[in-house]
Amino acid sequence: MAGKPNPAAGRGYLAIPGPSVIPEAVLNAMHRPAPNIYAGELPDMMPGIMADLKKVARTGHDVAIYIGNGHAAWEAALANVIEPGDQVLVPRTGHFSWGWGDTAEGLGGDVVNVDTPLGQPMDMARITEALADDSAHRIKAVLAVHVDTSTSLRNDIAALRAAMDASGHPALLMVDCIASLACDVFEMDDWGVDVMVTGCQKGLMVPPGMSFVFFNDKAAAVRAKMTLVSRYWDWTPRANPGMFMQYWHGTAPTHHVYGLRTALDMIQAEGIENIWARHELFARAIWAACNAWGQLGNLRMTVRDPACRSHAVTGLQLESPQATALREWTEAHLGLTLGIGLGMAPAGDPAWHGYFRLGHMGHVNGHMIMGLLGGIQSGMTALGLEHGSGALDAASEIIAGS
Repeated sequence: MAGKPNPAAGRGYLAIPGPSVIPEAVLNAMHRPAPNIYAGELPDMMPGIMADLKKVARTGHDVAIYIGNGHAAWEAALANVIEPGDQVLVPRTGHFSWGWGDTAEGLGGDVVNVDTPLGQPMDMARITEALADDSAHRIKAVLAVHVDTSTSLRNDIAALRAAMDASGHPALLMVDCIASLACDVFEMDDWGVDVMVTGCQKGLMVPPGMSFVFFNDKAAAVRAKMTLVSRYWDWTPRANPGMFMQYWHGTAPTHHVYGLRTALDMIQAEGIENIWARHELFARAIWAACNAWGQLGNLRMTVRDPACRSHAVTGLQLESPQATALREWTEAHLGLTLGIGLGMAPAGDPAWHGYFRLGHMGHVNGHMIMGLLGGIQSGMTALGLEHGSGALDAASEIIAGS
């Protein structure tokens, strides 16, 4: 009796912009009984983990680790430097810059927004003007997002530092690298970043559950002048603990620590510059395919300027409801999960179904990228979505030329 083929059988591929694909080595490292949290292997590995996290962030300064997601990192960073009534400047370029500003408001901050259209980078002239107008230096920090996962926009953090320096303003530069760390080039110290936040579930290749706040001496001096910082969010004992439990202000996320140790070993073995180059290569391959598809039909990349695109995530647009139809088809028929649109249209608005995203961050290689693109093309063909030809050839030529 003839059977019916099921192309979705086998291991699925989660091609969303985080959580990213978790390496088997990380999963295997986490698959163990609960360890002793008072002595032995687990406490002994922490100094090395802290040192290797700083290498990934390209900083010689401090890092504090929290049990929580990226939103926890936002609040942890702000809680150490912002008091009720303090002003913060937020260049709003997408969903996650709005969210970080909202977190500041929740802590009593007075938020000054500088908006740009979705898919377009920070307006340096307006930022410089806002800082120059603040002659009383009420603005205590500038909250910038390096890569906004909702649009796939990558902002120029070095240029933002230069704009701040040009204005002569003493505000802290605080940067969200949740979607970019260990994917896109980031130089904390060389770019003059005072505080950086990230999570473990994207470029660091560990299941969600830990977040990190990196800070320099300038930020530590601001923390030292704070009237009140909650015991839990205080980064001082976490960055310089006298005992193991102070890294976490209590019980450690034990199995995540083992996973993180293995992930950092993998990053060190490949080399951070090589990781950046790998992400850049795959991004160019994806963009080449998207450009070819876009010669006919409705497919467009959200960020038009390649210089402003993330190397970890690509935002895409179709006519509504084609994006949702494509996502549903690839998951049901191929086991390929594409990312939903986020922050591009309000929930409940039919336009929401015209956006989707591709995650290409962390533990990905060439055959995964080609499989991702082939799956999308199969979905567009099956659904009768008009698209240009030559996309897979264009992507394969870029990868082959590497």
